[in-house]
Amino acid sequence: MTVTRRDNRTMDLLSWEPPQVTVGYNQDVAGRGALDSKIARVLARALRDAKDDGKSRAEIAADMSRQLGRTISEDVINKWASEASGAHRIPLDAFIALIRATAAEELLGFIPEIFGFAVVPEKYAEIIEMHLLEEHEKDIAARKAALASRLGGRR
Repeated sequence: MTVTRRDNRTMDLLSWEPPQVTVGYNQDVAGRGALDSKIARVLARALRDAKDDGKSRAEIAADMSRQLGRTISEDVINKWASEASGAHRIPLDAFIALIRATAAEELLGFIPEIFGFAVVPEKYAEIIEMHLLEEHEKDIAARKAALASRLGGRR
């Protein structure tokens, strides 16, 4: 009988996955349908995630109230996160306070994604800018080469 041993101290190169660069929920969280329903779904997800992390809706409401300087009740939060409560929409300042209170940075990606944009952490901004500059340099070099080729034929 042959016994194979697994080396637990060596990293498995095939198991590595790159870190998530963009901030946001997967498409399936918001789902399909009306915008107000999508908003309610992403809010509900953020609140569920916060609950899993040990933060109750009452605590979130209290935190939001402190941030905004007005009372935000648990009932209002429940209505914002309910698809059935069509008359209640979360104001933008409350949306920002909810992100802070729940630490649900995934919510930051919801609105830009609607317009075809992505939210990336600031630490990646210079890497993206460098890539764009390198791409621009390649375009300029290709344009110069094309012009040099045409000019070379005229000399």
